[in-house]
Amino acid sequence: MPKTSAGILFYKFDGDRLLVLLVHPGGPFWSNRDLGAWSIPKGEYEPDEEPEAAARRESLEETGIAVMGALTPLGEARLKSGKLIVAYAAESDFDIERLRSNMFEIEWPPRSGRMQAFPEVDRAGWFTLPEAREKINPAQRPFLDRLEAACNSGLAGSSPSQ
Repeated sequence: MPKTSAGILFYKFDGDRLLVLLVHPGGPFWSNRDLGAWSIPKGEYEPDEEPEAAARRESLEETGIAVMGALTPLGEARLKSGKLIVAYAAESDFDIERLRSNMFEIEWPPRSGRMQAFPEVDRAGWFTLPEAREKINPAQRPFLDRLEAACNSGLAGSSPSQ
């Protein structure tokens, strides 16, 4: 059975421009990667956990954003690895200077026997949709399209978050 992740695509309006929040994965593997490396805040969940609950938990762990209100479902997408991602949308005016992320440990450099800690997310940014389409992992682009369609049709509601 493929691994599953759930996450939240945060958005806000700057005048009539739709902006989305993307995060950059931390750690040495991603340090020099930009285009195609960014993601929605997301993380894995177990079969006995509800995807929406996992999305809220992962959002808090990776960014410090606690989502209080209803979420707008954005459906699923599959990564090249086979992992299935379930996404939701929520409106937020999150200040990226307040980014807080959990840490993880890996052996670095490889085969050195030395464990080092890195943040799961090393930075976040607000992007227009054209910018986001370049930055985001290509398998997650459908979430941008679905959010844009939901906003254009008035289906994406406001979800208070900090």
